[in-house]
Amino acid sequence: MKDEQALSVCRLGRERLSEIVLFLLLLVCYTYVLPRWADPNQNSRLDMVVAVVDDGTFQIDDYVENTVDYAKVGEHYYSDKAPGVAFLGIPVYAVLKGFLNLPIMDGVMDWLVDNEALKATLREGGTGLLEHKVCFAIAQVALAFMASALPTALMGVLMYRLLARFTARPWPRVGVVLGYGLLTPAFAYAGAFYGHQLSAACLFIAFYLVFMETMGTKSLSTRSLLAVGLLLGYSVVTEYPSILIVGILFLYTFYLLSDRRRIAWVILTGALVAAGWMAYNTAVFGSPLELGYGHSELWTEQHHTGFMSLTQPHWGAIWGITFSPFRGLFVLSPLLLLAVPGFVLWCRSGEHRPEFWIALASVLAMFLFNSSSVMWWGGFAVGPRYLLPMLPILFVFREWQNRVWVRVLSIVLFAWSLIATWGLTLAEQAFPPDTLRNPLVEYAWPNWQMGNIARNLGMFLHLPGVISLLPLLVGVTVLLAALWFLSHRELVPMAGIRSV
Repeated sequence: MKDEQALSVCRLGRERLSEIVLFLLLLVCYTYVLPRWADPNQNSRLDMVVAVVDDGTFQIDDYVENTVDYAKVGEHYYSDKAPGVAFLGIPVYAVLKGFLNLPIMDGVMDWLVDNEALKATLREGGTGLLEHKVCFAIAQVALAFMASALPTALMGVLMYRLLARFTARPWPRVGVVLGYGLLTPAFAYAGAFYGHQLSAACLFIAFYLVFMETMGTKSLSTRSLLAVGLLLGYSVVTEYPSILIVGILFLYTFYLLSDRRRIAWVILTGALVAAGWMAYNTAVFGSPLELGYGHSELWTEQHHTGFMSLTQPHWGAIWGITFSPFRGLFVLSPLLLLAVPGFVLWCRSGEHRPEFWIALASVLAMFLFNSSSVMWWGGFAVGPRYLLPMLPILFVFREWQNRVWVRVLSIVLFAWSLIATWGLTLAEQAFPPDTLRNPLVEYAWPNWQMGNIARNLGMFLHLPGVISLLPLLVGVTVLLAALWFLSHRELVPMAGIRSV
């Protein structure tokens, strides 16, 4: 008995160490490449953060020239984005501002000006490395780290832990987490000051709390119920389309409660988030349910078509977000094609039936939303970014784990996804424009040939172009080796992905 207890403790310790290494691996990959500079989508949110902290107002009049994503009310300009990411960024920037005003910033400026690797990434005819722009960029890095990179890395760890309910083998779980975190559009947006990954993390963590605590007991603590309500509410105020999955998860939570009156705790914290959001809308746009998109000066035709650009699913969008070379998810991340047999096998297994319907309904809801939008491509983007909230629901199927063709197919799909996702994410200084029909061929390949790689931490070591990625390659190799070492006694043939 003592030997069994000792073995159990050792396994638990190894699991926790594996989770730490996995967290670091994801975080290194997300933070190594800096957020895209001069990105109107990120700037819209960043402008709001800076305006609140520096000027004490939601008005972005002094910064609006750096974005096209703004709303105009009267004679003043505001961010037209869902405010959740900016709300989170306000206290972060308030703390950071004290450091940006230190005299050491003068030394940082001198150091940056002499860096040839960084200067090579600047656009010809630009203003160069001005001090206020450098401070703005530093703030963007810090905010993207807190609002996107950290939540996504944490989500990866929780995903690894949740998948233990499906298979105890570590490497299938590692493969699923790394497949999601590094080989889908989630990789591109985990290092950017967008709302997609924060919203996805809120949804997944809420699902994780409900699923893990109700396994076999149908009991959720009051603290967890309060957290679920907070997470679901904040997901909506961060990315409005996530309300589709929020509704599904709310019903799921209600269904699993043994005392369904306790759903009031979820409603309580969700309502508090909603109240804060409505107070913001009233202060800025004049009505609790008035959205910034209704006041956008640009894209007015799109925003006023149907219901906030939503009409009905159409074939152009369906093809565009699936198999088109323009924004096709399965062209960028073909490993997600394994979701199709995954859903079939999961359904046949009869396991975790409520969770099966939750996963399927979430995928279908977001797919129908994206294919109904007249702006389905998402502007300058890596893949169909509006689908990001549905991607974290991944599972391992065990039925085919010993079939050689499954392993070979998985390796091929993972390799393609790596080349396509990293090729697009790391190319140039902006996400691919929506004027190119085949970004992989017309954008990623030419920029990699020229060595025009996104700004990254390697360039601070004066490493130019593609060579600047060498420290990242070394770090990833070391961390993967550590994962292998921690779980080598339990290694089994790699399984595929059960479902998205």
